[in-house]
Amino acid sequence: MVDTRPFLPVSSHAGSDPTGPSENRRKPMKLQLSIFFVLLTVGFFAALLTSNNGSDNGFVKENEHGSLASPSSEKQLRPVSRGPAVGVSEKSNRLFAKDNENQLAYPWNNSMLSWQRTAFHFQPEKNWMNDPNGPLFYKGWYHFFYQYNPHAAVWGDIVWGHAVSKDLIHWLHLPLAMVADQWYDKNGVWTGSATILPDGKVVMLYTGSTTENVQVQNLAYPADHSDPLLINWVKYSGNPVLVPPPGILDKDFRDPTTAWLTSEGKWRITIGSKINKTGIALVYDTKDFINYELLDGVLHAVPGTGMWECVDFFPVSKTEENGLDTSVNGPSVKHVVKASLDDDRHDYYSIGTYHEKNGTWIPDEPKIDVGIGLRYDYGIYYAAKTFYDQNKNRRVLWGWIGESDSEAADMQKGWASVQSIPRTILFDKKTGTHLLQWPVEEIESLRLKSYEFNQVKVQAGSVVPLDVGPATQLDIIAEFEIDKEALEKTTGSNVTFSCSSSGGTIERGALGPFGLLVLADDSLSEQTPVYFYIAKGSDGKLKTFFCNDQSRSSVASDVNKRIYGNLVPVLEGEKLSLRVLVDHSIVESFAQGGRTVITSRVYPTKAIYGAAKLFLFNNATEASVSASLRIWQMNSAFIRPYPNNKESQ
Repeated sequence: MVDTRPFLPVSSHAGSDPTGPSENRRKPMKLQLSIFFVLLTVGFFAALLTSNNGSDNGFVKENEHGSLASPSSEKQLRPVSRGPAVGVSEKSNRLFAKDNENQLAYPWNNSMLSWQRTAFHFQPEKNWMNDPNGPLFYKGWYHFFYQYNPHAAVWGDIVWGHAVSKDLIHWLHLPLAMVADQWYDKNGVWTGSATILPDGKVVMLYTGSTTENVQVQNLAYPADHSDPLLINWVKYSGNPVLVPPPGILDKDFRDPTTAWLTSEGKWRITIGSKINKTGIALVYDTKDFINYELLDGVLHAVPGTGMWECVDFFPVSKTEENGLDTSVNGPSVKHVVKASLDDDRHDYYSIGTYHEKNGTWIPDEPKIDVGIGLRYDYGIYYAAKTFYDQNKNRRVLWGWIGESDSEAADMQKGWASVQSIPRTILFDKKTGTHLLQWPVEEIESLRLKSYEFNQVKVQAGSVVPLDVGPATQLDIIAEFEIDKEALEKTTGSNVTFSCSSSGGTIERGALGPFGLLVLADDSLSEQTPVYFYIAKGSDGKLKTFFCNDQSRSSVASDVNKRIYGNLVPVLEGEKLSLRVLVDHSIVESFAQGGRTVITSRVYPTKAIYGAAKLFLFNNATEASVSASLRIWQMNSAFIRPYPNNKESQ
């Protein structure tokens, strides 16, 4: 029997930001000797533990509770900072740890950790992955490159992984595209972008971290342009082609964009940087991708936003439903500037007007400028990159979905991070301020059995189970209608609601929250609500919020349980609509055709495999809602090594 009582508050576990590594100092001899004897003692006891508990075959052994965690791993987690010391954003997934200094590692077992691996999101076979790099369509294949650590499930030793696909869903892993083997990229082959030239050839610009940790820009190109798989790459012998200009610090110069053509026939790129706390996008012109001219001024700058990483710049059509090549310009075009903010690890965008002559861009709405307004995604989503898909005349968006569990758990399972489902991206002609993001149509090829529910009435304070079988891999499309009489009767007031600062679904209002409970167990002790919350202002106007509450997503103590979300514009005559892709530990949610998007990583311990269920819920105090849904079970994608590819990633 499902408990239909209103939700009650539960304590949520927070985590803490990692602290950076201590600066290395020369230690006195007595201190060195003390450390030596301490290490010797620790080593002695470690040897004893190994001899008593070790496994002859070298595999991790479960304890008597079926857990991979040993008694020592259940001590306080000690997060490690990864990235800032060498000049990139924080890559540690334990940013929330300092909020609870007594955080303990949860005793995950093999079954739980295996369930977390996704079925139709792209990820390498093992180890760490982060930013999407240089996506393109070439000679019948979609190419996807990505930041990859070939040695461990944590950030470091970054090279370029490479995979190809015919449909953006099923992927074949290829050998590493570029490794850190030159002085100019010895400390990392970092993020870059592809440009397809008019003759069909490909050039790749990427950031390298030198032996001295200076960020420089490098040129690479395919060794054989006739090879549709682009397996082998050549680094230009004259690299680096760009170094930090005067006034820019050595570690504040990274992530070149795809180039676009100017009316003068020059190629133009932009690179992220900062001056003090002002985020900026530098602009360069080039005729040959070897020699560059720095333009006066910047493409755009926003004070207080800090370092801009992974800048993207592209046109969107005001009149058509197709994507545009990066070089397209004209009166029927708007331009988007997107920046990944190093300081808060979110991707912000704004729509505006590009002035080619002086290489500047001005936002249409300064109040929602880059870094202070709209985000691609209000969940865990970063370092996004688009590319123009000339195969289907669309612009496709990739984004990195990091982990929000403990680094210790990532090392146990042997992998960390996935990529979002590729999304098409269009200008929202109805609002004029937003972009619309939507999963690429190819994802629908994975749909299996479908279920339909029409006009399901959900009374205030109730939960309704939806019988769709195991709810681990789903594609859900839903519409909601709230009781009109309740809307009219509700008294307006000053709206102070915010998804992130609210109590989640336990914060009851007259008109919300209501929506779906995904990855929920029968008792609802674990659940991830995806929901709307409507508030009526003192002026009588409605404000609609779209949220995702992770506070009860897991009983585990060492995972992030934030509440995500933001306002979503709902225009006159529109029904409340959402689409949710559930793929094991990932929940991607799209409201109102993709105006507002939220991606969550969740780590249930009970609501897994066949125990994962789906429910409708309504925790409003005064209004009932009606829901109509179409739900598909989803097949798994084929993501495996390319046939005869003997090189392992």
